Amino acid sequence: MMDPFYGAILKKPVLAATAATAVAAPLALLAWKYYPRPGPVGNFSVPEPAKAVDLRRYMGLWFEQYRYDASFEKGLEAVTAEYSLNRNGTVRVVNQGRKGGPNGKISKSVGKAKVEDSATNAKLKVSFFGPFYGNYWVLDHCDNYEWSIVGEPSGRYLWVLTRDAKPGIDMLQDLEARVRALGYDWSLIHFTQQ
Repeated sequence: MMDPFYGAILKKPVLAATAATAVAAPLALLAWKYYPRPGPVGNFSVPEPAKAVDLRRYMGLWFEQYRYDASFEKGLEAVTAEYSLNRNGTVRVVNQGRKGGPNGKISKSVGKAKVEDSATNAKLKVSFFGPFYGNYWVLDHCDNYEWSIVGEPSGRYLWVLTRDAKPGIDMLQDLEARVRALGYDWSLIHFTQQ
C-alpha cells in the first residue's frame, strides 16, 4: 500500500507534464500552421539590393505579378501588399489574397516591418507571427516605383510587384528578364492571377 504523502508527490510530476503538454500542443500547432515552410532554393547566389529605397515612395498598394510559392501563400491569387509608415518608423504591412482564384474568399495578414539597413532602407525584417521576423530585401525597383523585385538571402522566396494590377506585356517581359538576370530559376515562378 502506497503512503498518501508519496502518492501526492508522484502525482505532481504527472500533473505538471500534463499541464505542460496542454500548453505546448496548441503553441506547436500555431507555429506549424503559421510559421513559413520554405520551398526549394531558386537562387543560390542572391545579390545584394541594387539601390537605395525611399521608404515614403515605396509605401502604398502593390500587386503581385510573380512569386515563388510559399506555404503561407499556397492557393492564393489576386495578391496585394499594402505598406504604410507608422509614427515610430516601422512599417505596417497588410497582405491580402483570394483563396482558389481571383474571385475566391479573401485571406488577409497584418504584420510589421522594421528597417535592418538604414543606409539604404533596402533590407527590412518583416513579422506576421509574434517575435519571428523574416528577411525582406528590395533587390531592385523602378526609379519611379512602378515595380519592385523582392527576395531574401536564402533564395527560397521571391516576389515581383507592380503598382498596376495588370501592367503591359512590355513591363512583364522586362521584369522576367530582370529576375533571370538576378539569378532566379524561372521554372519555379508562380504567375499570380489577377
